[in-house]
Amino acid sequence: MIPTPVRGMRIFLVDDHPSILDALQTIFMRNNHEVGTATSLEKTEEALATFEPDLVVVDLSLCGESGLDLIAPLVERDVPVLIYSMHEDAATLRRALQAGASGYVSKREPMSVLLEAVDHIFASRQYISPLVSLNLESSFFTQPQHALSERERQILALLAKGETNAEIAESLNISIRTVESYFTRMISKLDLPGMKDLRKYAIADGRS
Repeated sequence: MIPTPVRGMRIFLVDDHPSILDALQTIFMRNNHEVGTATSLEKTEEALATFEPDLVVVDLSLCGESGLDLIAPLVERDVPVLIYSMHEDAATLRRALQAGASGYVSKREPMSVLLEAVDHIFASRQYISPLVSLNLESSFFTQPQHALSERERQILALLAKGETNAEIAESLNISIRTVESYFTRMISKLDLPGMKDLRKYAIADGRS
């Protein structure tokens, strides 16, 4: 469900391409948003000393700098961050989400997707664009499964069946705490953001 379009918010744009900044600024201002812009991390910090945004839209490649470095400081200030980037790989998406980004949109997608992402985030919903989501789902089939031990593979299979932590523990005659420890190690080995993603990986693995 697409939220009702939001108007009159304060949006700050960070991108090292002036032409992209100009285009985005024009589009957002047509939607009655107040817009601020910057082309680097330093200029962003300077501008945000006086501009208090409701949302920051960040590119990841900023003339040798990484927009990822902006996410955590902004999240600490309760400012949601939307990544708008050419990077669509699952690893970069995970890093952005782990840092606290509220959304991620590929620059290869129509402008309507970016506007939809903004509306979702203003409605307090996380948004991952279709192209990025597709790459994330595909990555579940290419993770290094050989890194898992035989016991971890057993737990993964039970997780795919929808069994709870308690049911897995009972099936394998181990404690629930041990099951949770296995989950933590598996998430790390497979480079996944969290438990929800491990469950999705388990289901995808069971179907392959």
